Amino acid sequence: MSVRPARRSRGGAPRRERRPVPERIEELRQRAEQGPPTDPEPFLEALSDPDPNVRCVATWGLGHLREMRARAALETALLDPDSRVRALGAGALGALGHAGSAPPLRGALGDPTGLVRCQAAWALAALADRDSVPALLPHIADPEWETRRAVAAALGRTPTPEAVVALLGRFDDPHERVRREAVLALRGAGVPSVVRAVRPMLEDPSGRVRVAAAIVLGQWRDAGSVPALLRHATEDTTFVRPAVLIALGRIGDPSSVPTLVAQVHDGPSWTRVCALRALAEIGGPEARTAGRSALEDESWSVRGSAAEVIGRAGEPEDLGRLLQRLEDVHPWPRRGALYALGRLGLVEAAPRIREELKHPSAEVRLAAIWTLGRLGDDGAGETLAGMLRALPLLRPGASGGSPLVETEEGPTLVSDADARQFDALVQALGRLVGSNSDPLVLRALLDARARVREEEWERPARLPPPELEGSQPVPTLRMLFEAALPGLAEEEGEI
Repeated sequence: MSVRPARRSRGGAPRRERRPVPERIEELRQRAEQGPPTDPEPFLEALSDPDPNVRCVATWGLGHLREMRARAALETALLDPDSRVRALGAGALGALGHAGSAPPLRGALGDPTGLVRCQAAWALAALADRDSVPALLPHIADPEWETRRAVAAALGRTPTPEAVVALLGRFDDPHERVRREAVLALRGAGVPSVVRAVRPMLEDPSGRVRVAAAIVLGQWRDAGSVPALLRHATEDTTFVRPAVLIALGRIGDPSSVPTLVAQVHDGPSWTRVCALRALAEIGGPEARTAGRSALEDESWSVRGSAAEVIGRAGEPEDLGRLLQRLEDVHPWPRRGALYALGRLGLVEAAPRIREELKHPSAEVRLAAIWTLGRLGDDGAGETLAGMLRALPLLRPGASGGSPLVETEEGPTLVSDADARQFDALVQALGRLVGSNSDPLVLRALLDARARVREEEWERPARLPPPELEGSQPVPTLRMLFEAALPGLAEEEGEI
């Protein structure tokens, strides 16, 4: 069905639609699915349609398009006689994320319909508006558990002392999802009194809550929770163990190592992966031995994580083991081996690594780019420069979606690696410039800089995973080019 322009009278004012409701709804859906830039006028006109189903789709469409010009109309939609429109209006305002919408959203917390109150709370969570805490506090005891959960999330975004007290009071909520959200909401309030209150949640009857407690305690690196975490690492369900194992790795207590090593060789693949990643955080000879033994595991995910361990705790003598993983049939172990070779600085592997720049998996290519830049391999300059020239700029926020999908042939790796390759190539070539002023490399960087759109300059750089570890802020794309081309802006004509 083609999308028609909105009907208007001779004076220019909207004329009442006579087409069937399903046709009007389908037209709005098609317009919304086109994405921005899309004219918001048909949606704004449809907000006054006599049929509530049309108003619902119009409200959803404006939120889907994140159409900031519709903010006032969406705030008015919070007063619509149909509760579905009011709920969708609250959700759309949350998607817009404008702080000026906080007051009407606070008013929507008093709506008689639970779904509207819930969506208003989620929208206030998105706004992280500190002034909304007094309005949110009474609704932490809302009769609807969905609303209590959303309010807990909103209070967690602005953990004032009053918000922390209210969240702690939900630790005995009758619904497990509210308890879970209350625990997670306290991640930004790791003071001793709160830490002591969260520890007992490791014994909650709900696995979801125990997972949340493990996540938070691991984030706080709470050594006091290690004995309980070690018990859950062996006695709890396989649904909970991964979070417990990761928490033990983040805390980094050496007493955890024997339990983690035992988990590498026991249980389903996902728990073995988490045990390996925890060992990678702690390091040491036990981690190195466990990683080496798991490089031949039957599970590709375990082999990939084992390579990560070698990258953190390995030695130069692991070169042969890692090169063997570059022959793996699955891309994930190859990816892990490439990052490990880069971390260990094994320059002698560079010729073999260059071959992986042609691998069909974007994740493998991304890892090879990062590793060659890290190793400073002069021979890769020409190849990387050619890749940068040939690579199109992706739109802001471009992503490949979920990391893994199931196919007839089994799990297949997909990711946002395609979106990261432009930035990774700039970074890698910039590092090569530091040791080699090859004009070909410099020209490729300058040409790439000239292709960057104005709106892209201040976005966070999309870098390979090893660059995102730790607490260092992510550089912008502008900062990435400045590091790659220091002081060259005035010399472009000489290159």
